[in-house]
Amino acid sequence: MYYKKMVGKKCYLSPINPENYEVYTKWVNDMEVAVGMLFSTSLLTPMAEKQILERLAGQEYNFAIIDLEKDEVIGNVGFPMIDHLNGVGEMGIFIGNKDYWGKGYGVEAIRLLLDFGFNILNLHNIFLKVYSYNKPAINCYKKAGFKEAGRIRGAKKIAGERYDEIYMDILAEEYESIYIKELVEKKNMAHK
Repeated sequence: MYYKKMVGKKCYLSPINPENYEVYTKWVNDMEVAVGMLFSTSLLTPMAEKQILERLAGQEYNFAIIDLEKDEVIGNVGFPMIDHLNGVGEMGIFIGNKDYWGKGYGVEAIRLLLDFGFNILNLHNIFLKVYSYNKPAINCYKKAGFKEAGRIRGAKKIAGERYDEIYMDILAEEYESIYIKELVEKKNMAHK
């Protein structure tokens, strides 16, 4: 069961359902999915993945990404860290279902999360970390409005090569609302 918290044209964001642990376990143990993530060195059993999903579901501001048409989970997105005092949030995303790669679902899910972060949580800066070999993810983040803010050179060693860890960010004034602004305008029109 999913709940439509933030709705786009292709997907929506819903609270995470820990009962999806079996499909997540398949995704996180698929090296093609995991190679760009922090958990690529982990072997995750269904029980361990269920505990991770329960923890994520219990924390604020982590969402499942749900295909709007099929009503099925395709990944997740959220803020693993928020500094409310300074208005800074770290974003994380992964699309586990490879059938959805390169089709705009990641960009839309990120934009929905940015809309939530900037317009509901009142964040000033949202940032993320990505490895330099993950070109599809970097392109996705750029399409969503992120810019490179810095890098740690040679921070990741994989397959005998060293890669940079890139920090990317976006500021509230650089983001144009796609969802919340529309909802507020509808509410204003309904009261006139």
